[in-house]
Amino acid sequence: MREIVLDTETTGFEPEQGDRIVEIGAVELFNHVPTGKTYHQYINPERSMPQEAFEVHGLGDEFLRDKPVFKEVGQAFLNFIGDARLVIHNAAFDMKFLNAELRWINLPLIPWEQALDTLAIARKRFPGSPASLDALCRRFGIDNASRTLHGALLDSEILADVYLELIGGRQPDFALATDPRSQNAATTSDNWRPSPRPTPLPPRISAAEAEAHAAFVETLGDNALWRSLDG
Repeated sequence: MREIVLDTETTGFEPEQGDRIVEIGAVELFNHVPTGKTYHQYINPERSMPQEAFEVHGLGDEFLRDKPVFKEVGQAFLNFIGDARLVIHNAAFDMKFLNAELRWINLPLIPWEQALDTLAIARKRFPGSPASLDALCRRFGIDNASRTLHGALLDSEILADVYLELIGGRQPDFALATDPRSQNAATTSDNWRPSPRPTPLPPRISAAEAEAHAAFVETLGDNALWRSLDG
């Protein structure tokens, strides 16, 4: 199953009031494993950047001036996402911007049912708890130290880790399933390999717990089953 974890940065909150997308970042997953393929594009919004938005993502008029406008990248973006499920935090926000931009240049809109909202998943799983991306990183022990400003590609990479934790952790099927992107499904399990996670997840046990376990194994003798599994 192919999924695209996606994030956008914009000039504001309402496309119908003149706000535009200035950055799109996306990370490809296959069977819940990052493949290493990404999409990243800065976009000239053809308008000035409000100070409030600049303080969020740091993308200013000077930086964006020579970037392509959306009509120059819209089709390539649609080609990248295809019919994959889109994993988005607060999906309603990004979807209304993406479809507004696509509508303005007469490209096909993205069906709303194609999007999966991780914000809704987090609120259902942890009712009453903070559900921002930063809060979920703290909950799952995901390192987001480099996130001093919002950035679409960085946020999509972080969201990919958060999403995998929200659905119960990464559980690859060892490439036994066929890849719908392949024209020769019979050879997919031989040719396709997932890329390693960009940032390894932290250990689930503390150093004290590891030491206690090692001390326990020492009491079991040389023929203990744990010794055959050690290392």
